[in-house]
Amino acid sequence: MTGHENLWMRPERPARGPRPSFSRAALAEAAIRVADAEGLEAISMRRLAADLGAGTMSLYRYVTSKDEVFDLMVDTAVREYLPEDRRPPDDWVEGLRLLAWQARRTMLRHPWLAPLAAGRPQAGPNSARLMETALGMLDGLGLSVDEMLTLVGAVFAYVNGYIQSELAEAEALRRSGLTLAQRLAQHLSFIQSLIATGEYPMLERMTKEAGRQYMGADDRFAYGLDRLLDGVAAGLPRRGAEGPARSR
Repeated sequence: MTGHENLWMRPERPARGPRPSFSRAALAEAAIRVADAEGLEAISMRRLAADLGAGTMSLYRYVTSKDEVFDLMVDTAVREYLPEDRRPPDDWVEGLRLLAWQARRTMLRHPWLAPLAAGRPQAGPNSARLMETALGMLDGLGLSVDEMLTLVGAVFAYVNGYIQSELAEAEALRRSGLTLAQRLAQHLSFIQSLIATGEYPMLERMTKEAGRQYMGADDRFAYGLDRLLDGVAAGLPRRGAEGPARSR
């Protein structure tokens, strides 16, 4: 066994040696509980072993490193994007929209997920099922596989980026101990000084008009997602056109 082998290609039960006292699934669930409550920085092999009632070295029968624990966590959480009891809709727009909203809800439940998933390849069984489902929604639209991968990637990049920004803003407010209105008030004098120069007409308009339509995070997320899907739909091949869509 080498650390370069895919985690899911290695048998969970060794042919020899003591019978495993728990499972990779239990290890992932324990790590998720710690990360949800205390953040990724609280995860260590020693901490996980203590939570599982096992010796620290016994964890290395299941994973070769903490990085593989992170892989297990991401793949386990990704399963929540695709509820077992719900069949994806036939309409690809509605299907991708539902995937995006489910991913958003999952990432908000697990604040560590968005930054962790963004920085690593997802090659586990649940990630494979997610990709199979998402690509299946786009199959038959006249797109090449590369184009479908790009479009699915764009949707999840939007979700991931939006969530990371949303969580970062919330954390900054928490650390400051201020409300959003109080935080904005801190910068008001400086903004007004810029507007007074007459060189920032859009900034002036923003201070007067922004926030009238999309005040809530859900509303802003929905608006951006809908515009993204509108753009995808507009770029699809015309019915009867031959070959995949091509950018101009």
